[in-house]
Amino acid sequence: MAETKPSFYVHPSAIVDEGATLGEGTKVWHFCHVMGGARIGHRSSFGQNCYVGNRVTVGDNARVQNNVSLYDGVHLEDDVFVGPSAVFTNVVNPRSAFPRKDEYRETRVGRGASIGANATIVCGHDIGEGAFVAAGAVVTRHVPPFAMVGGVPARFMGWMCRCGERLDTTLKCKACDRAYTRDGDGLAELPSASGA
Repeated sequence: MAETKPSFYVHPSAIVDEGATLGEGTKVWHFCHVMGGARIGHRSSFGQNCYVGNRVTVGDNARVQNNVSLYDGVHLEDDVFVGPSAVFTNVVNPRSAFPRKDEYRETRVGRGASIGANATIVCGHDIGEGAFVAAGAVVTRHVPPFAMVGGVPARFMGWMCRCGERLDTTLKCKACDRAYTRDGDGLAELPSASGA
């Protein structure tokens, strides 16, 4: 009987616990640990020294750079980028002497969002679709779709296109011609004129 090779790659120094789901084409690099309850989509990549908790979901085509821990309750949708050493918390007020595992708060990162290097995402807040969190920012509240935030604490700095370019006041991208309209506290992408 022929041996079937896995459809994903796990570096020999990485640990993937039994029960974890890794999609086709996903890569888990040096010294990572993926817990048994983790669910990871297709073509995602985890740089060196990442941790993925039991109650974590990661969509397709996500890029999680070196030294990122995704603790229980973190959910990354498709096409999310997480820069090196970004931090996700899961308890608002942790204390060693007072376990708070029943107080974990979920954090969702919307499709196509980017989180810069060394950013901190305080639990219980959603990062909207296509949003951009600048390097070193500390997110303490919801980030609207396609918003760019930065600083400590993170504050609104403008709007970003799906392609990663900053939008001006016309809300039309000069790089790719996508156009947006205000939608609640964020933006919504308008259908293209070509219908594509």
